[in-house]
Order: sequence, then C-alpha cells, then structure tokens
Amino acid sequence: MAMKEYRVKGLSCGNCAQELERQIRQLPFGDSASLSYNSGKLTIDSRIEMKRVAAILKSDGAFLVSNDGGGAAAAVAACSCENDVHRHDTAGNDRSHDHAHDHGHDHVHDHAEAQRHDEGHEHHHEHGAGNRMLRWLIFSAVLYAAALAIPLLAGSGAEGSAAVGAGVSAALYLLSIALSGYRTFLRGIRNLVRLRFNIDTLMSIALIGAVAIGEWKEATLVALLFGVNELLEGYGMEKARRSMEAILQAAPKEAVRLEGGRERIVPIAALAANDTVVVKPGGKIPSDGTIVHGASSVNEAAITGESMPVEKNAGDFVYGGSINNEGLLHVRIDRPYRDSSLAKILHLVEEAQETKTPTELFINRFARYYTPLIIAVALVVFLAPPLLFGGDWMIWLYQGLAVLIVGCPCALILSSPIAIVSGIARSARDGILIKGGVFLEQLGKLDTIAFDKTGTLTKGEPHVVRTVVYDEEKFYDVAAAIESTSSHPLAKAVLKETSRLGVVPRTPDRVETLSGRGIVAAIDGTDYYAGNETGVGQLALSEKEQADIAAMKAEGLTIVLVADGSKLLGMFGIADEIREESRQTIAELHRRGIRTVMLTGDHRQTAEKVARAVGVDEFYGGLLPEDKVARVKELAARGKVGMIGDGINDAPALASAHLGIAMGKGTDSAIETADIVLMQDHLGKLPEAVSVSRRVNRIIRFNIAVSLGLKLLALLLTIPGWLTLWIAILSDMGATVFVTLVSLTVLLPGRGKGCG
Repeated sequence: MAMKEYRVKGLSCGNCAQELERQIRQLPFGDSASLSYNSGKLTIDSRIEMKRVAAILKSDGAFLVSNDGGGAAAAVAACSCENDVHRHDTAGNDRSHDHAHDHGHDHVHDHAEAQRHDEGHEHHHEHGAGNRMLRWLIFSAVLYAAALAIPLLAGSGAEGSAAVGAGVSAALYLLSIALSGYRTFLRGIRNLVRLRFNIDTLMSIALIGAVAIGEWKEATLVALLFGVNELLEGYGMEKARRSMEAILQAAPKEAVRLEGGRERIVPIAALAANDTVVVKPGGKIPSDGTIVHGASSVNEAAITGESMPVEKNAGDFVYGGSINNEGLLHVRIDRPYRDSSLAKILHLVEEAQETKTPTELFINRFARYYTPLIIAVALVVFLAPPLLFGGDWMIWLYQGLAVLIVGCPCALILSSPIAIVSGIARSARDGILIKGGVFLEQLGKLDTIAFDKTGTLTKGEPHVVRTVVYDEEKFYDVAAAIESTSSHPLAKAVLKETSRLGVVPRTPDRVETLSGRGIVAAIDGTDYYAGNETGVGQLALSEKEQADIAAMKAEGLTIVLVADGSKLLGMFGIADEIREESRQTIAELHRRGIRTVMLTGDHRQTAEKVARAVGVDEFYGGLLPEDKVARVKELAARGKVGMIGDGINDAPALASAHLGIAMGKGTDSAIETADIVLMQDHLGKLPEAVSVSRRVNRIIRFNIAVSLGLKLLALLLTIPGWLTLWIAILSDMGATVFVTLVSLTVLLPGRGKGCG
C-alpha cells in the first residue's frame, strides 16, 4: 500500500484536526489516514479520492499543500525515486554525454524555479487565508462597535427612532455574528444533527440560545472572540511549526557533480557514494563526505548546533547540510543523501512532531468525555432550578448558556501541543535531537543520569599523561620508531607525544608483533621492545622501576614499557583524555538535583580516577554490557533513569533506561536505540536541555491548572446565579489566548538556562 504525504495549512485547532481525520477515515481507502495538528501533516493512501479529501478539509477552512514542492521532505522523498537525470543520461559518444549534461542542467533549474514558485504560492496562500480571516474579524469588530453605539445615539430621539435604532443594531449584531462565527456555527449544526458533541457544538448552542433570549451583545461577543481565539490559536501553532520548519530547511536541494572533469547540476537524490561534488563559497555540502581538494571553514550548525565555524582541510570529514564559508571544496560523497546525518536528523525531527505525550493523550481522551459532560451540566443548570425550586426559566437558560461557553475545552486541549513542539524545536536549535514529545517530557522527570566513560565523559582518545625516562638518549627515539609501525590507539598516543617533542620516527629494519604483549623491532642491528609488562618478564627490574610501575597502576594509567635486551629505557603512562566540559556538566546536573553515576568496562583504578576528576556521585568499573544493563535496571527501580553512551556495547543499556541518550559521533546502533541524540558530540548543552524540558512540563501543568481552574471558578458562580455571559467569555477565550502565549515563551532565547 503506497502512502502519500501532504502538508495541511489552516487547521483551526487540535480538536478540529481530530474530527477531520475521522471524516477522512470514513472515505474509501481512508482507514489508514493520519492528520497531525502538531506538524500540519496528512498521510493518506495514494488510492483515496483527493477531491473528497480536499472538500472535507475545506469545510474547516484548511487546504492541502503537496510535499512535492521541495524542502527537506521532498529531498528525502526524492531519494526513494528514480531521477530524471538518470533517465536522460545516454551511454555512448561524447555528443550524447554533452546532450545529457545540457539537458540535466536546464532540467534542474526549471525544477528549482517551479519549486520556488510552489513555495511562494504556499506562503501566499497560507498568509492570504490568515489575513482574510483577520480582515473579517476586524470588520466584525467594527460592526459590533457600531451596533453598540447606535442605541446610544438614537436614545435621545423620538420613540420611533429608538425602535429603528434597535432594529439596525440587531441587524449589525447578526451580520457581525455571521462574519466572525459562521464557520463555527455551520460545523456545530452539522455535529448537532449527528449527535456529535465538540467545541463547535457548544459554541453553536450558546449562540442560538443567546440570540433566542435577545442577548445580542453577548452572542456577538461570543462569536467574535471565538473567531479571534481560533485565529490566535492557529498563529500560535504555526509559529511553533515554523520554528521547526526552519530546521528542516537546512536540507540542500541541488549539487554540482564532477563528471569527466565537467560540472553538472543535479538534484541531491541523484548523488551516489564516491561521486565528487564541487562546493563553492556560501554553498551547502550536499551529503556526508570527505574533502579531496581544498580548504575552508565550514558552518556545521544545522547538524551539531555549534555556530562557530570549523576549519576543514583535505582528508577531513564534512556533514551534509553544512555551509562552506569561503574556499572552493571538492568533496567525495561517502553516503547517498537519504543515509546522511542530516537526512536522518530531519526524518527524526518530523517524526518527533507526530508523537503524543502521555499528557496529550490523556487530555484528548478527557476532552472526548468532557464536552458531553458540560452539555449535561448546562442542561441541569437550565432545568433543575425552574423545575425543582420555581426559578425563572429565562434567568436559568441564560446561566445554562454561560456554562456552555465556560465549558469550551479549547484552552485544555492547547495546554500541551504548542509547548511540546516549541520545546523540541528549541532543543534542535541547540544541537539536541529529541525524537518525540514523550521523550522531551521524560527528560524533565529524570532524577538519575548514568554515563558511559569512554567516548562520553572522556574523548575516547588515549593520550600520554606521565613519562618516566631512564635512558634519555634512546627512549623517545626508539619509542617513536617502534610505534610508527602500529595503528593501535596506544601507539598513536605515544607517537603524538614524541611528535610534540619534535622526534622524527625512523624506520626499523625488522618488526615483529607479539600478540597480547607488544612489538619487537630491530633498529641499527639491536632489538628493542615496546608493550606491556608481560613482554619484559625476562628483565630484572630495580626497586625504583617496580615502584614507578606500581605508582602508574595506582593512578589508573595504562603502561607502555620501552626496553632493549637488558634494561628498561623508560615508560609511558597513558589515559583516556577527559572532555573539557564533563566536570562542569556534572556540576550543572547536580545543581538541578540530578544524581550522576558512571558505568564503565575499565578496571576500578581507571574508573575511580575519572570519577574523581569529573565529580560523579557513584561509579562502577569492570562492567560487561550485560552488567551495565543490570546496573541501569537497578537504578531504574529507584527512580527515573537516563543513560548516556556512544558505543555498540552501550545500546542494551540505552534501551533498558527510561531515557536513552547517545553522543552524536557514536555508533549507529547507539544512535538508533537512543531517544535523544547530542548532535554536537558535546555534553555541555545537556543541562540546558533538562531545564527546557522541565520548563515545558511546568508550562503544561500550569496551562492545565489555569484552564481548569478558571472554568471551575466560573462554574461555581452558577450556584448563586452570578455567572454572566461576559464572565464566561473572558474566562474561556482569555484562558485559551493566555495558554497559547505562555507556551510560545519556550522559544524565547535564554529562558532554559539556569532553570531547574
């Protein structure tokens, strides 16, 4: 079954989106349809009749925008299709190659031009719809003001003129209601006929009732403010979506590919591994690759969130979507775009908008039963006092209508989605990819975070910490010569140290690798050894040499000994370098009340040394992958646990935690398993992400409390009969506007810092 994806503009509210989805699912082949209010995305079976889908959306003022127009979604989708460039290429002589070149070049520019036109049309259509609604509301407000003024102006005249004034006012009120609330009214009447109760049904009953009892001012204000409320709700959600879409626009659309020494513009979907592309200053690197010629500074903010440019030279890896600042680069493509880091990020970001948090799901379920309940309460308020206590029917009908308006669940339904989308977008801007709202919510609830050591708290790059030299003349020269023949990480650490000291490695005459021990090499006719202790068992070590070895072990250092056939020349003490940000990150997490634990497969001395250096609360060493899982489960039994790691061996522990967090340069298995990815491969933004998450959770709780609290307070006013339509309108519409604006504060810069 082929599914098609469309963007939908003009969705007025989450509840309306659910109703539209329900109607689309009733169409032939529509049972798998999905309409997301958060992302404004409709996914449907390609066999469905689009005219009927468009008609259903139009009934709510919404309209379709095909994703074929371009942007990230189109770029990713294009990767799964055969490309026009491939179809037009013809094997054969030079002439046919030239034809393919020219045709491909022109074809892509036409496509790009059409794409820009589509994007402009979409932008115009979207803003045109919003502006049209705004103009109608302004005109309705002017009519409302005129209707209020006419009785005041006519009141001083004759009795006949006052009656005419009242009639004109009623006509203006009715016109204002029609212009600002006709869509709500029509939807509500349709729902009422089908005995389907939602927000529109509540508002329509309230409008009919208010007009029926002659409360023109209140009825018009209900329609007008409900229209304003829908407009602001749409603007608020669109603002959050646009913040997310700004991230999705990082996807490049075209690339300049080198073919036989000639440049050719092609869509990024046409690129394959080992193609070479030209990236000019200011251009985007089309996919992950390696620089084969040129040097430049590259802005990787789209992938890592780091705004500072990074210097790149031939042989360096570059991310697709990065911006080349000044030099001309030739880049060999390592992965097709669909497999690139950026494509994966954009796909996950789009998916993240679709997921609903437990809070959202609860609110949606609650709203489904809440609306009929409010109608029942309104009926009780209307009928009980007159029937049981002889109350005035008109007074209690008025009170019942006020209950309907107060009971509108708009603010409650909006309490969560805008804040969630804003939080995901805010974190993505900082280089933290959160794969869904449920994980954003979980991040703010963590009380314990477990860290892997290697590649997480440390750089995963061994370096020389201490050196003990017994033979100054030979030690560094011999060490450099032997280790230059090995690709082992410890050998690289030794070479880095000897290079720092200016030692140029010589080429040994003969090299022999001793499995599990080290290397023996012949230099100027003499055999030398570099490796661990087991390789020097035949030497009689002095007390000082034994003490030096014991001291390095006590510090948790890995030892590389250098010796000739009779004595030690010296030794290197090697450790994994701790990340500069690790200690500060741990301290920031502690300030936020989060307990920190380090889990590592290294021996206890090394684990203890790193744990002391970074300041974690607890540490466990010598753990196999299954041991890490057991520890994570043990911690999870006592609270909410997040696990941060980067390797294949960390994937099981990431999956076992309440929340898995992967380093951006970790293995694919770790990144796939994780719920959150630190794309900068840097721990520094993690505390801020926790603060943003906690802020989102607080805002959601606050929004729910405000929306329900105001309703409860207003409903209590029905007991003494004090509830008026004015109070009902202000408590409902005011709450909706308020929770929308509060949710958007998540996007403000700097609000996440320092919060706990």
